[in-house]
Amino acid sequence: MKKILVTGGAGFLGSNMCRTLLAQGHRVIALDNLYTGYKSNLAELDSNPNFEFIHGSILDHQDIWADEIYNLACPASPPHYQRDPVYTWKVSTIGALNLLELAQKTGAKILQASTSEVYGDPDVHPQPEDYRGNVNPHGIRACYDEGKRAAESLFMDFHRAHGVNTRIVRIFNTYGPYMDAGDGRVVSNFICQALRNEDITIYGDGKQTRSFCYVDDLIRGIIATMNADDTQVEPINIGNPVEFTMIQLAEKVLGKIGGSSKIIYKPLPADDPKQRRPDITRAKSVLKWEPAIALDEGLDKTIPWFKKLVTQV
Repeated sequence: MKKILVTGGAGFLGSNMCRTLLAQGHRVIALDNLYTGYKSNLAELDSNPNFEFIHGSILDHQDIWADEIYNLACPASPPHYQRDPVYTWKVSTIGALNLLELAQKTGAKILQASTSEVYGDPDVHPQPEDYRGNVNPHGIRACYDEGKRAAESLFMDFHRAHGVNTRIVRIFNTYGPYMDAGDGRVVSNFICQALRNEDITIYGDGKQTRSFCYVDDLIRGIIATMNADDTQVEPINIGNPVEFTMIQLAEKVLGKIGGSSKIIYKPLPADDPKQRRPDITRAKSVLKWEPAIALDEGLDKTIPWFKKLVTQV
């Protein structure tokens, strides 16, 4: 049994990570200030003797001793990270620095949840880890894109300068149960709009693409990265390489939910990527990992979660 700290543990990814690690027999501490997470995401874990929730922030120095640290703490959808961009910067950089210093002090292995946003609006497709990206450093998305790039730099510097055992995963679009209905991400938007019989809003012409990874596949890939050989410190893409247009996603959601929703189009936001798909060659080679759950199956697993949320409103 390992003692594992999951920061952002009450969020979408964090709560799924906590459940998986507990099921594997570990002791888990979830740290979250509930800025975008919900304590209700962890409600069924409260009675587990191997689980502890701490209401706190990675912007404060923590003295939590653990064998491993998964840093999943950061607002991750555009409405959330743009709400207070300076806060997003602080979480990405100062928060990462605090956790790295904690790992240095305690000897913990530490993993940074980075993002496909470090590639910006890519001019290389699909995106391999050695692609350095096409990011607008002063755009409205920069607080997140550049904040995560800075965090990656900190992780590599702490590894090189101080010997901290670090890992970096670049997470591509992910969906599944425990997503926030109001987080502004495309899967949650489309499903909730369809469930409410509202128009499905597509920004741009709908031909821009994303690849969608079901959360169970993603968590499995992140844990595999943490458990990989200690020489694996370079970033690893974790995502599903099967690509869909926004129109295709909307049509799939409408086909599964039905109702009277129609697709409408609005202007594309600034710096919104036209294409996004991971090259997962490194994950296949190093981790022996690739996603197993196709979009149709994943949507079937996800829609009931949102039905429950929408009926509660």
